[in-house]
Formats: sequence, structure tokens, C-alpha cells
Amino acid sequence: MRLMLWVYDALTLAALALVYTPAALARRLARGMPVHARARLGFLAPVADGPCAWVHAVSVGEAIAAAPLVEGLRRLYPELPLVVSTVTETGAHVVRERYAALGEHRFFPVDLPGAARRAVRALRPAFVIVMETELWPNTLRALAARGVPVLIANGRISDRSYRRYRLVRGFMRRVLRDVRVFAMQSEEDARRIIALGADPERVVVTGNLKHEPAADAPGAVDLWRRLLGLYAGQRVWIAGSTHRGEEAPVLEAHRAARAECPDLTLVLAPRHPERTAEVLALVAAAGWPAVRRSELPREREPGAVIVLDTVGELATLYAIADVVFVGGSLVPHGGHNMLEAALRRKPVLSGPHTHNFRESTALLEAAGAALVVQGAEDLGRALGRLLADGALRAKMGEAGCEAAAARHGAVRETLELVRRFLGPGDPA
Repeated sequence: MRLMLWVYDALTLAALALVYTPAALARRLARGMPVHARARLGFLAPVADGPCAWVHAVSVGEAIAAAPLVEGLRRLYPELPLVVSTVTETGAHVVRERYAALGEHRFFPVDLPGAARRAVRALRPAFVIVMETELWPNTLRALAARGVPVLIANGRISDRSYRRYRLVRGFMRRVLRDVRVFAMQSEEDARRIIALGADPERVVVTGNLKHEPAADAPGAVDLWRRLLGLYAGQRVWIAGSTHRGEEAPVLEAHRAARAECPDLTLVLAPRHPERTAEVLALVAAAGWPAVRRSELPREREPGAVIVLDTVGELATLYAIADVVFVGGSLVPHGGHNMLEAALRRKPVLSGPHTHNFRESTALLEAAGAALVVQGAEDLGRALGRLLADGALRAKMGEAGCEAAAARHGAVRETLELVRRFLGPGDPA
């Protein structure tokens, strides 16, 4: 174990020196993004009123998924200050926007022994909840050394992660000892974490937090339509969380669909907002005018493609769509969360590469709420068919919402695990 930790620390130091630091400096020079060097090294601002509840959400997706859990913790332990940490700047933006009245944001430190110890000493957490199986050995050791219990919430082990973890199964077994409870999304996720060395008695299947019913603000649809300059009855489809290699097929499908639906508007949302300039160039090369979401509301050219260059808005924006395509699936990335659209009663299209979201994809397909397409031509046909058939859109949307909502309860079960095994004064 000690040798493996030395190897892990050496690789982390190498990545810090050769990858993270140059990339952070490049972002600083090119886009003015702060480096947050002190925070990354564990020099975090302490929490004013004593021990805190610490929720770690890596980036945007985890920060959004954590919302009902964060709200539940505030109700369960109103006396505990709440800290939500992220690794990415975009995740930090979501936390500051959404949780300003609930807690404070901190950047998660680099997982080196000194940085981990400093961060834990500064925050003095009463307990820690880590979203979606982020396993940081030095941070978990630092927490265990101070007797701080840790819960993995909404845990999942992707195919890729499972293959990698199995190569160091002995090391992982020791790392997993420092986690008190694993709240896993599915039986398969539970089986995998147990196979990697987790004690079966500490593994619970709670379901997926993303199955919780959507709670958009009243009037959100009307507000979005006004903001984007859409007139009453105008058709909209959204291509969400797209990756490099997917925008061209999406634009080709859009061209085919507009032949039958001339007023159709496309909202194109790249998974990484830093790709906005690249996506705008692709739209222009395809012969379409384009506008950034951040530039709206303003008058835009007829037929302009709206490129979403903001963070944390995609899930609520799905509410205005007639049809949603979820990206990361036409290229072998593994897909993205389809439940955000399904819970808003939208028919969902995806490519064939959805292995990172296998359970939710299977759920929606079985319910008749999602269609798998193989490429641009197939996407264009499916899009045109759905736009022409309002009854089919409604049927698929209702089926998806009912299928997803039927499995809600993960927040309640996760909070019960927190109360039983992590909460201050509760038995271990």
C-alpha cells in the first residue's frame, strides 16, 4: 500500500507539473481565468462558525445533481455551515449561482498529502459527501485520520473506470476502507464497487439522484422563449452536451428538418463552453447565421442557430424544446444525462454510444421515450418524424417522465443514510 501511494503521489506531482499547471497558466493568459493556486494547494478559507457539512461535486453536472441533496442537508442540519467544493471553474460558477443562500464554495485541493491535510484542517468537516464516486486517496486518508465519516452519493462506476480500477484492485481495496457508506445508483454499480474491495455491508443501492422530478421556476418556459426571441408556436429543438465531431451531423440534420419545418430553431449546446468559438465557426461554415446565448436578448437573423455559451442553463432550457438530442453519443464518449430532458416531458434522441448512462438509456428506450440514431441522416429522419407528429412527441414525453419519476426517492434514501451513519451525534 505504501509503495502504491508513493507511485500515486509521484504521478500526481508529474501531472501537476506537466499538465495541470501549464494548462491553468494558458487559460489565465488566453482567457483571464484565475489559477487559484493557494486553494489548489489546500490553503482554503476556514468556515467561520465551526465544523461544516462538506459536499464535493467535481463540475457542472455533479453540482446540479447535488441540488436536492444540498437543500435536504440544510433542512436536516440547519445549524451546520455548508461547503460545496468543485474542481472546475464552471462548477464553481454553478455553486455560487445556485447555492448562494445555502452555503459557501471552495475549490477542491490537488490530491497530495500536504494539500489534503491543510484543506481538511481548514474546513474541519463534521462529515463529507462525495458525488459520483470521486475517490481521492490522500484526501480520504486525511479525513480518516481526523475521524471524519465519508459517504459516496449517487455512486457509479463507468466501464472505463472499472477497467482501470481493477488493474490496482489491492490499492483500491485500501482506499475504499476510508469510505463509511456507498450510496450507489444501480445494482451493477454496487456489484462493481464490492468487486473492487468495498465491504458489502456498507454498500446500498439508493437509485439515481437525477431521477428526482424537475422543479423549474414558474414561468420558466415563457421567460426562455422571450429571452431567445421565439414567437408563439415556433418550433425549437436542442442538441445538448455535444462533443467535437457531433456538431456537423447535428447541423446536417437541422438542414434536412428545416426543409419540412422552415421556422425551426436550433439551440446548440457544446458540452464545454470553451469550444464556443469553434462551434460558431462550424455553424458559419455550414452556411447558417449564429448568435451566442449570452448576447441575447437582441434581434437576431432569421434562421440563426443559438449557441449556448453559458453554464448551468441547459437543463431548464430543455423545457422549451419540441425535441432534444443528447450528445456525447454519436462519438464514443459514452453519452450524457438524458433524464433532464425526459423529466421535462421531452422526446429524446441519442446516438449509439451511451455506455456511461446505460441504465437510464435502457429505462427510456424500454418506455418508448427515447430513440437511438446512428448518424446525421438517421438523426434528420427521426427529428423530422417527431416534429411532424405532435401526438407521438406527447406520448414519448409522458412515457419518459413517468418512467423516470417512478424511480425517484434517491434523495430521501441518501439523506437517511447521512442521518444514520454520518450525522453529528449519530451512531457510527
